[in-house]
Amino acid sequence: VKNQSMVTDFILLGLSNDPLVQNVLLLLFMVIYLFTILGNMVIILVIKSDLHFQAPMFFFISHLAFVDICYSSVTVPKMLANFLMNQKTISWEGCIAQISFFFQIACTEVCILAAMGYDRYVAICNPLHYSRYLTREICNKIVGGAWLLGFFYSMVNVVPLQNLHFCGNNIIRHYTCELPTLLALSCASTFTNYIILFISVLLFGFSPFVTTLVSYIYIVLTILKIKSVEGRQKAFSTCSSHLIVLGLFYISGLIRYMKPSSESLMDLDKVISIQYRILTPMLNSIIYSLKNKDIRSKYL
Repeated sequence: VKNQSMVTDFILLGLSNDPLVQNVLLLLFMVIYLFTILGNMVIILVIKSDLHFQAPMFFFISHLAFVDICYSSVTVPKMLANFLMNQKTISWEGCIAQISFFFQIACTEVCILAAMGYDRYVAICNPLHYSRYLTREICNKIVGGAWLLGFFYSMVNVVPLQNLHFCGNNIIRHYTCELPTLLALSCASTFTNYIILFISVLLFGFSPFVTTLVSYIYIVLTILKIKSVEGRQKAFSTCSSHLIVLGLFYISGLIRYMKPSSESLMDLDKVISIQYRILTPMLNSIIYSLKNKDIRSKYL
């Protein structure tokens, strides 16, 4: 993708101009990033090296952990580098790369989360058919399809950017390149780009959300039929933690990408994006893996 404009670099304003605040944020996000990377790497190694974790659930968890490593790495390293630099610039190519990789990995993530919801639905609601509905071949196709959908989602939004022109303001009031923020700087009409973004978010983002939500609705209805109070409490404890993380991730992401872009709400947009870009990959490693009773009982 080549830019045909006069602007070849953008300036990322980041989260704060205060040096003290920047140092605090640098330390905070560095700790979060290291925890995310190390936590998810441990999860992958544990699942891949132990024959006890061959069920489809752990297969999806290991792939989610890999996706979360990639997901966090799209944003955080550049953010940390900018905290240490006086000139917080990013090239046009770098900006497009961030947007492209983010869309690719975000879509892959929501598809895998939907697959994990379906896995839990089959395990709880149709346990006798679990081994038939979720064979290793089917699981491989699901994960492969998730990456393929992510590629389509990315290309659908990134390819049309070659028609944009940037001839004036090159200041991005954000800590990373996000498509709505970039579109707001364009001198050319971005109506088509916004329509493409809106439709693609509905197809590639909202559809997996609905699939996941329906799976958990059936799971909850099944749990309510459990006569044992202790059994219901254990099941609800697991599902509630999953739903909290899913809710925060989907709600923050959908709000950011389906609402009109506004300069007055830019600070709120930054806070929202921290949730789905930085915190979610860390929380996933805790909720889906470290709180998993099988992994915890064997290694913790």
